[in-house]
Amino acid sequence: MNLDRGRARGELGRFAHGQFRTDYEDRGDLAEMREQRLERVQTALAASDLDALLLFKDENVRYATGLRGQILNGKSALLNGVLVRAGGAPILLNSGGDFQRTQSTMTWIEGFHPIPILEARGLIRGSVDETIGPLLSENGLGDARVGIDESSFITVQELGRAMPSLELDDGDSLMQECRRVKLPQELVLMEEAAAIAEAVNSAAEAAVRPGVRETDVAAEAMHTLYRLGGEMAHVATPFVASGEHMSPPNRLATDKIIREGDLVFIDIGAMWNGYFSDVARTVICGKPSRRQQEVYTAVHESLVAGTEAMKIGSTNDDVAAAILGVGERHGLAENFITLFIGHGIGIGSNEPPYVGEELAGAETVTLEAGMTLALEPLIWVPGVRGGGGVRLEDTILVEDERGRSLTRSAFDERLIL
Repeated sequence: MNLDRGRARGELGRFAHGQFRTDYEDRGDLAEMREQRLERVQTALAASDLDALLLFKDENVRYATGLRGQILNGKSALLNGVLVRAGGAPILLNSGGDFQRTQSTMTWIEGFHPIPILEARGLIRGSVDETIGPLLSENGLGDARVGIDESSFITVQELGRAMPSLELDDGDSLMQECRRVKLPQELVLMEEAAAIAEAVNSAAEAAVRPGVRETDVAAEAMHTLYRLGGEMAHVATPFVASGEHMSPPNRLATDKIIREGDLVFIDIGAMWNGYFSDVARTVICGKPSRRQQEVYTAVHESLVAGTEAMKIGSTNDDVAAAILGVGERHGLAENFITLFIGHGIGIGSNEPPYVGEELAGAETVTLEAGMTLALEPLIWVPGVRGGGGVRLEDTILVEDERGRSLTRSAFDERLIL
């Protein structure tokens, strides 16, 4: 019986099973996943030189608690927090607007404390003096080393004022390590997010025709995102760029009208149950030129090469070399966008490790089973009528022999030579 159940669970995360709870099919256990995530964090915390974590970054709070809070654009690390101790249940610091709701619905959390938006100095001081400081002291952390991830500098200042013996240190690196290799149930959620993202992309592509605007295409995509239960897009500013707006890339949806012969790039993606899948495609409005086909073919081949390189034991540098090598073979090595060409993805829309990052401090990371990255090579050539910029992107899981794409959106065959 246990062997049969193990076999069934081995198939979880191989495809999107469906969004609803069922009694006829094992679709994973979200409560078990929450417990496993918290156990992973507490184990890492116990092995570190930190005594506790004080987390405010939205994805870290969700990872540790399961909180889906209301997100105000630009303030996602100023709304909610959590205190995580190695031996105890997490204690939630909850934005006032969500306080009553979370108390009623998050039955697995034992402690709740309301906090304001942590932006105005007076409110931050009051929260430190009346809530956060006493909470740390009550848990024996008044003179401890506490890891913090992301917050306003005012918060750091006020904690130092109120608790001069408290030592704040980096807690985000620990959380990044915890999140890097995905649990089986996390892959289940990413597959479901991929199914939504593919539908979002398909709706956007179907809207492409002469006379519509980039914003019209984005609107059709976002309707599909919310219709299928997506929580948010991968990017807060849906990326639809047409024609010369991809040479160089204009990473916004604007009022530009799409014309016959335009390349149209769509990058919106989807989040579901806290997890992202990122997929992007370039399509042609009408008939492509030979030069557009040449650029697209180079990008398509580079994505395939990068996917093949995403196997256990390779490094992110190996993946970058595979992608860039294809560009060089096509004579387009100097035409990649000045940005990384891949990034980690999961409960964070973009997270380490990065692929092809050329700025100082980039790390070499060995790929492990269960790591997920979005590969997104982008090549643009100036002076091409209808645009000479192409990006293709898939969310890819590291496996034994090569990477396995979680996203399945078709490529535009009209553009492949």
